[in-house]
Amino acid sequence: MTVHTIGIIMNGVTGRMGTNQHLVRSILAIRQQGGVTLPNGDIIMPDPILVGRQEHKVKALAEKHGVTRWSTDLDACLADPANRVYFDSQTTVHRAASIKKAIAAGKDIYCEKPTDSSLEGSLELARLAVQAGVKNGVVQDKLFLPGLLKLKRLVDSGFFGKILSVRMEFGYWVFEGDWQPGQRPSWNYRKEDGGGIIVDMFAHWRYVLDNLFGKVKSISCLGITHIPERVDENGERYKATADDSAYATFLLEGDIVVQANSSWAVRVDRDDLLTIQVDGTEGSAVAGLRDCKVQHRVNTPKPVWNPDIENPFAFTEQWVDVPANQIFDNGFKVQWELFLKHLVIDTPFPWDLLEGAKGTQTSDLGLQSWKERQWVDVPDLKL
Repeated sequence: MTVHTIGIIMNGVTGRMGTNQHLVRSILAIRQQGGVTLPNGDIIMPDPILVGRQEHKVKALAEKHGVTRWSTDLDACLADPANRVYFDSQTTVHRAASIKKAIAAGKDIYCEKPTDSSLEGSLELARLAVQAGVKNGVVQDKLFLPGLLKLKRLVDSGFFGKILSVRMEFGYWVFEGDWQPGQRPSWNYRKEDGGGIIVDMFAHWRYVLDNLFGKVKSISCLGITHIPERVDENGERYKATADDSAYATFLLEGDIVVQANSSWAVRVDRDDLLTIQVDGTEGSAVAGLRDCKVQHRVNTPKPVWNPDIENPFAFTEQWVDVPANQIFDNGFKVQWELFLKHLVIDTPFPWDLLEGAKGTQTSDLGLQSWKERQWVDVPDLKL
């Protein structure tokens, strides 16, 4: 048995997502389970080095979780041949410059999305990675959520017949910061800092739609800033310059119509923070983050519109849960394991920087549609 130790530069993991999902629940969880086992019995063992601009934060994070390697010197980390992979979960405005450095240093790349704040920047990263011959991947975590895996199982089985439409509802009320602290960093609500729900979420919707239902052909989007003023982490009021809600329609191949509402100014009256309803000729399904329920055509009730009587149907009781039939691991961890296998034994990993650029393209086109107040087509991307 051979142990393949992979040095991973983890830049920007002092933030909430980087700490919880990528460091603790992915890389450290993989180490605690004894690494990733390959088909021949070999083991891949990730060896992280935490990198950040603020020494006290990165040092405290390393000490808290027993990580022996940490640094504030990214250039030195990139120069160290023991570090094969560069991972980036910084804010979007800082990401591209660091990835370019890492590509120039010959490091394999794995990063959060959006990969850049513009399509041109995202495509440049994809081209540079191909030219340098480095392996690369982008986090597309929602594909590995239990609810969406169950939904994909239904799609692949032909359960829906012809898929007609998809309705996506995402969001929750993010406190303004005056009487309760906001649940998200204030930069999310400043356009000049890379904020906005279109930039943040449309990258997710693109890979979810492409991978589950069909290629996105065109977009119509309306963005809005419902809450024009918020209070930041220091108790200072600031103007919210970025959109906090977006109401979009996507047309997919096969004339599948997708309605997607995304909002940080909505109170939740549904089963989950994200719900996806799929309607087809043979059946329907509603998926959340972990659960999925279905209603086949033979179980569909026959309601009749009659506002003069009490509703006789308990509609929510007429659905059946899709069984798990397997143990679902953390989605971020699953994709990390797939990427590590891709590095060592070259197993397929289709979620590369070009796929990441498609997410940025979708955000750009959503913003364009909002500005022009019209439908915009989605052209194929090529390097």
